[in-house]
Amino acid sequence: MGQSFTHLHVHSHYSLLDGLPKIDQLLDRVQELTMNSVALTDHGNLYGAVEFYKKAKAKGIKPILGCEIYLAFESMADKRPGVDDTIYHLILLAKNEKGYQNIVKLLTRAHLDGFYYIYSAKGIIIWSCRIIRISKNKKQ
Repeated sequence: MGQSFTHLHVHSHYSLLDGLPKIDQLLDRVQELTMNSVALTDHGNLYGAVEFYKKAKAKGIKPILGCEIYLAFESMADKRPGVDDTIYHLILLAKNEKGYQNIVKLLTRAHLDGFYYIYSAKGIIIWSCRIIRISKNKKQ
């Protein structure tokens, strides 16, 4: 039986300029540490989600799919360099398939409608009805 600790904020090489390990290296390390689950929370994308999910399942590791997003102060339509330079991070973790679908919708909307520096906060509460939100400022 693995340790009770589960890392819920992990980047892979799909987090450009921030994550180093490839999915196989990440899962090998999780096994070395005898952990039975781990989350993948790359910056602003789910590019590694399918690979991570399939390979983790094959190794007997519970995969937790998620993403680290950035919040702007106001709407996605307000593209204000200098104003939105302060970056607020939020980790989104899918609790179930519906949560995963909601993260996909949120990221798609952000990339198509709002991406220029960082993502917008507008709509997250609506989209996150089945998404677990982790924050350093909130007690679990």
